[in-house]
Amino acid sequence: MGTDAAANLFQPPGPAIPLGELSPRRRLAALRYNALEIWPARAYEEELLSQTFFGHKLLLINAPAGIEHVLLTNAANYRRSPAAIRIVRPIVGKGLFLSEGEDWRLQRRTIAPALSPRVMPMLAQHIVEVGQEALTRLEAAKSGPVDLLAAMQFLALEVAGRSMFSVDMGRHGAEMRRMIVGFVDTLTRPHLLDMFLPAWIPNLRDVRRRLFRARWTRLMDPIVAERVKQPTGEARDLFDLLRAVRDPETGQGFTQSELRDQLSTMIVFGHETTALALFWSLYLLASAPAVQERLAEEVKDIDFAPATANEVLPRLTYARAVVSEALRLFPPAFVMVRNAIARDSFGGFEIPAGSQVVIAPWLLHRHRKIWANPDAFDPSRFLSDAPPPPRFTYLPFGAGPRVCVGAQMAMSETMLILSMMIQRFHIARADSVPVLPLAVVLTRPDHAAPFRLELR
Repeated sequence: MGTDAAANLFQPPGPAIPLGELSPRRRLAALRYNALEIWPARAYEEELLSQTFFGHKLLLINAPAGIEHVLLTNAANYRRSPAAIRIVRPIVGKGLFLSEGEDWRLQRRTIAPALSPRVMPMLAQHIVEVGQEALTRLEAAKSGPVDLLAAMQFLALEVAGRSMFSVDMGRHGAEMRRMIVGFVDTLTRPHLLDMFLPAWIPNLRDVRRRLFRARWTRLMDPIVAERVKQPTGEARDLFDLLRAVRDPETGQGFTQSELRDQLSTMIVFGHETTALALFWSLYLLASAPAVQERLAEEVKDIDFAPATANEVLPRLTYARAVVSEALRLFPPAFVMVRNAIARDSFGGFEIPAGSQVVIAPWLLHRHRKIWANPDAFDPSRFLSDAPPPPRFTYLPFGAGPRVCVGAQMAMSETMLILSMMIQRFHIARADSVPVLPLAVVLTRPDHAAPFRLELR
């Protein structure tokens, strides 16, 4: 790309980047309120960064070979951190996200067929049906500023309800959103004891998390029980598929409580990460009108009908590039933390047993030695005539055996909804207040920015 063209690219504002290392106290405060502010400038340039935090060794890895070693080659030596387990378990239970060892392998083998490419036509139909309803609501609201973050969260939750349960989330969605938002805002902010106590030793905040777990279970159990009572037949949704699948090696299926935890995992992570991917994509397009118009040109003649939704996905090449670039700049899962079980090494670098290994897509996707003009919004990076990013440098859905099992559905949903939005509306910012990324569990905007919608 030429210098002039590169100079005209939109560069979204980012977090404050400290020049040097933060003190342990300031680092802990940043972890609780915006973890993107903990990394010094050199973390965006170096391949390895070794730190200590209250006496514990931390190793930040940006080197692709090291990331491959931790997430793929020797993945069995690295488990999720105590903080991730104690913070996330109240809402996802014993589902796939937190399972380990043979339990994880059994769940993964069992779930994979239910999310294979052959089910995408069914899921795409649900996505487009919900998208059409959302467009109608947005058209009615377009006379004034629109909160697209809330709109995309409601839409993604409705997609989750239809595709997982075949139920209208008007009945359960408000309570689910209230509980999820309350949980994220109050119980996911890590404290020192969350990070360094073993997961099996409770602290005072764990008492509140257990109370939340009881309330969440009381919400989810009746939904699952209601669906279990319905007759089986041709699969209508993910619940039917998960209820029917069996582990190919043992013949074992999911119990009712296991179904609840698997569906909780998909609802919480699936709808929230997709809603954020949609918000950030729309925010970037509103800030880069030329890119928005190029996408509008691609989709102007496409018929987004539920029955043929899956068939149009291969035509959305620029939409895929836009979403891929939005996920590069604002990866919903901004960091992966693993604890080394046993001593390990790669490339001559030693990883002591018990040390924490940090792989941060936020840093990796903005690394000065991997990407040209890394802070700029440039979807052309992901077009077919551009060289693909080197392996293990682009990780919006993770990598290795624990790569997100719902990645294809998430990409398809984001591409379809984004394309339908731009086909119907021209989208612009309604104010000039900077939107800053704020990360605790996921990469969220610091406020619900208002937008204006005009019919095309």
